[in-house]
Amino acid sequence: MIVLPNVVSFEKTLAAHGHGTLRALRIDTLQVNVGKLCNQTCTHCHVDAGPTRTEIMTRETMEAVLAAVRRYPELRTVDVTGGAPEMNPHFEYLVDQCRALGRHVMDRCNLTVFFVRGKEHLPQFLADHQVEVIASLPCYLKENVDQQRGKGVYDRSIAALQTLNALGYAKEGSGLVLNLVYNPLGPRLAPPQDELEADYKAELAKRFGITFNRLFTITNMPINRFLEDLHRSGQYEAYMEKLVTSFNPSAVDGLMCRNLISVNWDGRLSDCDFNQMLDLPVEEAVPQTIQDFDLTLLAGRRVVTGLHCYGCTAGAGSSCGGAIA
Repeated sequence: MIVLPNVVSFEKTLAAHGHGTLRALRIDTLQVNVGKLCNQTCTHCHVDAGPTRTEIMTRETMEAVLAAVRRYPELRTVDVTGGAPEMNPHFEYLVDQCRALGRHVMDRCNLTVFFVRGKEHLPQFLADHQVEVIASLPCYLKENVDQQRGKGVYDRSIAALQTLNALGYAKEGSGLVLNLVYNPLGPRLAPPQDELEADYKAELAKRFGITFNRLFTITNMPINRFLEDLHRSGQYEAYMEKLVTSFNPSAVDGLMCRNLISVNWDGRLSDCDFNQMLDLPVEEAVPQTIQDFDLTLLAGRRVVTGLHCYGCTAGAGSSCGGAIA
């Protein structure tokens, strides 16, 4: 848990701006973290993912996910994340089954996974299954990307985007959606999303002929690896103060915890991906695991909050779909 003296709780800030207890409004998205194994080790990673992680969702747990999707047509979207979700040996099975059920599938992809041995077929697989690709590219400049994500990541990411474009991604009429994700470099808030998207589109088109649909700006959350980096650099308190003083009440209604629920690799349920990484389960009064999933009980649950929630309500707000306000 994040502890910071003399900072008002998130619940009190909500109340001061006329919001009652934070509750889910519905669940139309099931976000599934299929494991922490990743081929990269990024400095901003709140999952603390990497090549040495062994936490992987089993086929048995994945079947429980599919049982919930099958039972509740209200779960229109399955948002698959990790780690690098494609590193899970059952990733393609999950995607194939969800698409067969008529669900929209999103893959939160780091792009460089396409160059892992045995994964070279993934771009074609994603296109064949009409999976929306949400690809991490924290900057359109090489030095910034390699600083945050590792040497050589930028060049491989550009090559991966070109491959996706060649398969029809972001091409009008193809139905293949390609969105990019921007994370700030270090303890700062993202610039306005629409302006940055315009810059990305112009620079990537000019330099590489790359096109994409949308850019999502996502705040670096003070959790796990990024939190450790903040402490090492002595910037933790200043960053938290920035998040708290940048609270935007207009972002509250659009928080991702209000329309999705997050499934951990071991089947435990959390209100969002960030709560999951802090080992914060859903409130005790509702089902705790995907095996016991009950949409009626979970859809109106009280959301478990903490100081990290200021990261989602700072400035223009931040969600899995980018800026909120």
